[in-house]
Amino acid sequence: MNNIAVVILNWNGKALLEEFLPYIIKYSENATIYVADNASTDSSVEYVKTAFPQIKIIQNKGNFGYAKGYNEALKEVDEEIYALVNSDIEVTPNWLLPIAELFDKDRETAIVQPKILDYYKRDTFEYAGAAGGFIDKYGFAYCRGRVFETIEKDNGQYNDILDIFWASGACFFIRKDVFWELGGFDEDFFAHQEEIDLCWRAFNQNYKIKYCGTSHVFHVGGATLKNTNPKKTFLNFRNSLWMMLKNLPKSKLFPVLFVRLFQDGLASMRFFSQGKFAFLWAVLKSHFYFYLYLFKFLNKRKSKQYKNYYKTNSIVYNYFILGKKNFNNSL
Repeated sequence: MNNIAVVILNWNGKALLEEFLPYIIKYSENATIYVADNASTDSSVEYVKTAFPQIKIIQNKGNFGYAKGYNEALKEVDEEIYALVNSDIEVTPNWLLPIAELFDKDRETAIVQPKILDYYKRDTFEYAGAAGGFIDKYGFAYCRGRVFETIEKDNGQYNDILDIFWASGACFFIRKDVFWELGGFDEDFFAHQEEIDLCWRAFNQNYKIKYCGTSHVFHVGGATLKNTNPKKTFLNFRNSLWMMLKNLPKSKLFPVLFVRLFQDGLASMRFFSQGKFAFLWAVLKSHFYFYLYLFKFLNKRKSKQYKNYYKTNSIVYNYFILGKKNFNNSL
């Protein structure tokens, strides 16, 4: 495992580093550990230098968010496998070994995600990634173990190894050569959905994205931006539309986008009926940016897109209309 670089992106996260770095060090034998700092204004960097001198520190020149933050930092990382780990992840004994074995067995396996459990409810999947991600025809992301706000308990039902469509950026393994072949994360996204976009681009190049249920970590979730923050709603809606604009197959591009924009309108009406006007504005603002950058993202389209990118037609319809609340009965 000496070809694995565990890279933790940090911004003003000293408390998280204090809590979770010891687990990374203890359970990541032979891996090289980096803290990539996004120009923190707290004492994060000084703390790591003093407490863990064996950790390599990369200092970005600004708070570049997740996408550009990692793109800049990873230019200085030589190992063959990048393990991009959120600062609020608690790793477990032997978490790296099953993932390293997956990469060794199959060269076409480009991206891997472990099982992600809730730090506070340790027998329950965590929202951001759970047991591997998929999208529906209209670009809505969901996971095995988490569909919208319904989150399953971990009863061993996903202790498998499976091809998935996207891996969570909370704990995201990718081959170095594939990362740079694909051009890294799309920096226009800043944060949220950039890992799904990258996985979609990898899928279009015939690379495999896998879930490894024999490795697990615990995720606090929302440590940087909570679900109750309208900014998160804005980033998720905007970036999802941008991602679809880049990656949808040509024959589906405008028909699917038309339906998706209509569905976003329904979401806006729901926020209005609930009196969540800041969230309503977040959706409207996301659409403004979608149209503002329409041609820029059309120009990012590649020549090859596959039609079979989705597992179900509409997770929204299945969940809200048919009442299918978990992964196994939502398809």
